[in-house]
Amino acid sequence: MSGGGSLTHIGASGEAKMVDVGDKADTERSATAEGFVRMLPETLALIREGNAKKGDVIGTARLAGIMAAKKTADLIPLCHPLMLTKVAVDITEDASLPGLRVAATAKLTGKTGVEMEALTAVSVACLTIYDMAKAADKGMEIGGIRLIEKTGGKSGAYRRSGG
Repeated sequence: MSGGGSLTHIGASGEAKMVDVGDKADTERSATAEGFVRMLPETLALIREGNAKKGDVIGTARLAGIMAAKKTADLIPLCHPLMLTKVAVDITEDASLPGLRVAATAKLTGKTGVEMEALTAVSVACLTIYDMAKAADKGMEIGGIRLIEKTGGKSGAYRRSGG
């Protein structure tokens, strides 16, 4: 785990607080996160063939992830509402899991980062995959949700090293 910073959402008395970003400069910022849904090979085949009872699993999960990124401030109490300029959610089959890998990138020009938006997009896309395929496989596993990289802002660029 990386660290070294302070907890910016905790006040001097230990209370939760929203960070004041008013004096920060607008910069281009982006963040990419990833996660996965592991499932039975038969469930993956159902999704691939478009035979899930609820319909297009991948397309619906992609839209859910995009919508979730746009609603992050409504879900996470101390997040700022942001004017995102881009949210992309990519869902790919991974036979080695077996299952689906989800990656999301969020971008904007603004005063605060978009890490939470990318992570929220991945989380909700994975939850949507589970919801749409749970009739076939209640044992699916959601995991590996993590920030891969971020750019912009005072703290600069971050890129996850290793696996």
